[in-house]
Formats: sequence, structure tokens, C-alpha cells
Amino acid sequence: MDKLLKNKKIILIIGGGISAYKSLDLIRLLIKQECQIKVVLTESGKKFVTPLSIASLSKNKVYQNIFDDEKEGEMDHISLSRWCDIILYAPITANSIAKLAYGRGDDLASTLILASNKQIILVPAMNVRMWLHKSTQNNFQKLMDYGYLSIGPSIGDMACGEYGEGKMSAPNEIFEFIENYFSERNIVKNKKLKALVTAGPTKEYIDPVRFISNNSSGKQGYEIAKSLAKYGVETTLISGPSILNKPENVNIIKVETADEMFRETKKALPVDIAVCTAAVSDFKPEKYENNKIKKNILNLNLVRNIDILEFLSKNNLQRPKLVVGFAAETKNILKFAREKRNKKYCDWIVANDVSSHGIGFNSEYNAVSIIAGNKIEKIGKNLKSYIAKKIAKKIVNNFIQ
Repeated sequence: MDKLLKNKKIILIIGGGISAYKSLDLIRLLIKQECQIKVVLTESGKKFVTPLSIASLSKNKVYQNIFDDEKEGEMDHISLSRWCDIILYAPITANSIAKLAYGRGDDLASTLILASNKQIILVPAMNVRMWLHKSTQNNFQKLMDYGYLSIGPSIGDMACGEYGEGKMSAPNEIFEFIENYFSERNIVKNKKLKALVTAGPTKEYIDPVRFISNNSSGKQGYEIAKSLAKYGVETTLISGPSILNKPENVNIIKVETADEMFRETKKALPVDIAVCTAAVSDFKPEKYENNKIKKNILNLNLVRNIDILEFLSKNNLQRPKLVVGFAAETKNILKFAREKRNKKYCDWIVANDVSSHGIGFNSEYNAVSIIAGNKIEKIGKNLKSYIAKKIAKKIVNNFIQ
């Protein structure tokens, strides 16, 4: 049988705690699958496992310090984070969870994670009361909101003699999780899926200095494009005016007007997935004035813009397999979103309330309801990056199940 994890590059951070010994068995399992493993051993981890035993199993140097005296020109927390496919922290303690939740970087493990652009997977292990403590749960949830993944903890007898939730997951469970993680992405890669995401506002010019627009930052669309690309989906992002940075591994096309966005959307077809998050201006001036309009009484005649979502949904020749629309509403959110979905013929509609303070337009946070058929999946107020990952996961699952 093919070794799914062959040549996969994994950073394993071993934290403190009696369950650190389980990480040695995990290294054996991964090496048998011909993974490449580099291990970071924390100061507290050294109390339970030795650098020599790790090096013998991993066939690699064990990293322990932020700066390596033998490599003056290279910083391990940067080079390691760029080398790997994933970072696995097993076990991670309540203290280290708190440290990461507050962005502290005072050792190689924490600086490595802060500097990383890869998937972080946490394997908690601690006493049941420590795990269930409200502060630990709050810190852990914050990391989940950042997009980290977790394995466990499980329920059982503990080394301290107590019983409950807090045991580190077994090495075979961790191995299975990692295998499933890469398997899912291999399936997506083999399907060679293509996605189109529209994001941001449009500007509809009245004259050389005035235009009709809205307060959309494009953040939600940029995050969705980034999340789809991380799954291995070939992603094109068509963005209205935005100051956001280009997402990694995403083809970005900048536009200003609705007409420009429509033209670039047509050029990007065919695709398997279309996600229309852009807040396209519904109207544009009937006539553009070549010179600045003076301060007179102005009668502005407006005409409707092309509806890009409706065009994609009704495009019989090149319709994407999945068309996802967004409905930004200020009242009767679900009612109006359902009506929009039926009118535009899209497969899913993502409804969000842009009337509430601190979510929606020009905010880091959002709260949405994904309407697919008769099913509604609600995602409460959270970072747009977190919501993007949930939406991307749902999209990918639609193609691999």
C-alpha cells in the first residue's frame, strides 16, 4: 500500500508533562511511513524525554534554542517554520496554551509558531481540573478561533491518580488524524478544483473625483480565497478596491467598477466553485461626467449594475458546480437571504448582519448563517479568518464526499 505520509515534513514540538513519552511512539509511527521529522524539545519537555532518544528515533538533530551558535546566519524559528508542512505540538500544557493565546514568544517553540504560515495542530495533556478551568478553556478557544486544529484530550485515568478529561491522545489516534489531514488535501489536489472568489466593494464613478461605493473591506473574501488555496484549490480572487495584502498562492485580479469585475469574472471561467462575497454596487450613474461637477443642484439618474451572482448561477454553458452567494442585510436577515437565494438561483447563500456594531463591513469579525437547501448552519461572532476556514471546509467536503 502507498505510504500517504511519505516525504511529508513535520515539525514535532514536545512540551512538558509525563505524557511526553508518547511522542516517542508517535515518532516511530511517522518514521515508518517515511515522514521527515524535526523535533523541537522545550525546556520542560527535557525533564521527561532526552534529546538523545529523540535524535535516535527521528534520525535528525533535536532543536532546543532560539539561536544556534553553529549557524549564526540562520534563525531556526524562521527556517523551521518554512521547511515543514505542519507543526504538531504534542503534548501541549496549560501554560503553553496560555502563552500562545497571548502571543508570547520567549522560546523556540513559541517563536516558531508565531512565525509560522503552516497549519498548527495542538495535542493538549494536563490534569482534568487544569483542562476544565475557565481560563484554559478560554485560551484554548482563542487558538481554535485563530485556525489551529486540535486532537483530544481524551478521558481516562491520569498519572496524578485522578480520572477525567485531560489525557493526551494515543499515538495511533494522532497518527490517524495526521493521515486524514493529508488524505483530505490529496483528494482535493487530485480533483484539480478551480475556484473564483469576488471580494471587496466597487466604485461607480459620477465624475473624476466622486463615486458611489460602500464600506466593505474585502476581508471575508480574501480569507475565503486564502483558505481554499490552503486546501490545494486553484483559486482566483477578483478584488475591488482594498488595502489588504495578496493571499499566499492565490491569483489576484484588481478591479474598480462592477463592469470590470463582471468582465474579469467571465474571463476566469470555467471554474468548479464560485464564491461571491463582493459588495458590488447595485447602481451606477447613468451618465459619467468627464469634468468635476460644480456645487449645483444635482439630479443623479441611476441605472442597475450587472448582477454577477445571478449571471454565474444562470450561466448554462459555464455554470460552476457550486455557486455561493453572500447576503449582507440589516433586518429580516434569514428571510431576505432565502429570497435572494431563490431569485439568484445560487446553491448556497451566506447571510450576515451588517447593522450590528463590530461585525460585518470593515471589521475583523463576522457572524453568518449558511443556507444550503433547507439546512441552516449558523456561525456566531468570530474572526473572519475562522469563518472563512469553516466555509472553505464545507465547500471542500461538498466535493470529496
